[in-house]
Amino acid sequence: MAGSVGLARVLEPAGVLPQAAWRLDASPEIGPDEVRIRVQRLNLDAASYRQLAGKHEGDGAAIRAEVCEIVATRGKMHNPVTGSGGMLIGVVEEVGPESPLPVKPGDRVATLVSLTLTPLRITDGLAGWDGLSEQVPADGTAILFGRSIVGVLPDDLAPELALAVYDVCGAPALTDRVVRQYPGNATVAVLGGAGKSGSLTLAAAKRAGARTVAVVVSEKEREALQGAGLADRIAIADARDPVAVAEAVGEPADITVVCVDVPGCEHGAILATAPGGTVIFFSMATSFSAAALGAEGLAADVTMLVGNGYVPGHAAFAVDLLRGVPAVRALFEARIAAD
Repeated sequence: MAGSVGLARVLEPAGVLPQAAWRLDASPEIGPDEVRIRVQRLNLDAASYRQLAGKHEGDGAAIRAEVCEIVATRGKMHNPVTGSGGMLIGVVEEVGPESPLPVKPGDRVATLVSLTLTPLRITDGLAGWDGLSEQVPADGTAILFGRSIVGVLPDDLAPELALAVYDVCGAPALTDRVVRQYPGNATVAVLGGAGKSGSLTLAAAKRAGARTVAVVVSEKEREALQGAGLADRIAIADARDPVAVAEAVGEPADITVVCVDVPGCEHGAILATAPGGTVIFFSMATSFSAAALGAEGLAADVTMLVGNGYVPGHAAFAVDLLRGVPAVRALFEARIAAD
């Protein structure tokens, strides 16, 4: 068990799992059930990148320097402020003889586990990254454990596109599962509907038979989403303003999904959800205490789920959505081009 979950890689504090550790051993030599990947690109999660960009006022060099410092200090990309990381793509270099992962040397893969628990070593100082986007060209090594999750990159998708989709693939898969548990046609409200996870979530909800409402922050986002046909209605509101969110959603939703990467969106999501409904939090900026105490204070009879990023088959589900819904692919490609 110790090897399969990466305990041997934990340097401090002793006895915790890699995600909870402050520092990991990122040395490239692998254990019997480990896999080493030659890193090609990181994808920082949106909450982490937003925090770093805000802290350094958009100074790309300073953002790059801090990411390098975090990885060098912690042996992983684990933002100490947001507690989040991201994921990566690369090429499999070596597979331990006891590894259960379905990969072989030479496979181009995406890790489907967080960088917050992935031993990571950067060897190029991120010289190819300007610090101004979430996707980070990189050279180095990463280690996967026996209990890690990894996907071989599809041949028909550009690596940058596949990485962007895999980064948020848990959101649409869990939304699909929850929608299909509701009798009749559920209403799904998605806060942050124009983003990566938000647009995939809208597509999943609509394909599962739900009526969809998207809440976006600006007219620009509304226009970007308008032509995609993913939302039956699109409203503009600041997700941090509970009353504005509830008014934007209108008739309370059966299911509300939070895909906004800023703190303070818990109460609006709860207020916009019908009694007996479900709130799914997919933002790494979510505060458990704010959600729990906010629901209590509002006397809200709602089930609250924390999307953990993993649902069996989630990567294939998200890629299938991308292939089957051209509007979603167009939104992703436009976002990548803008970055």
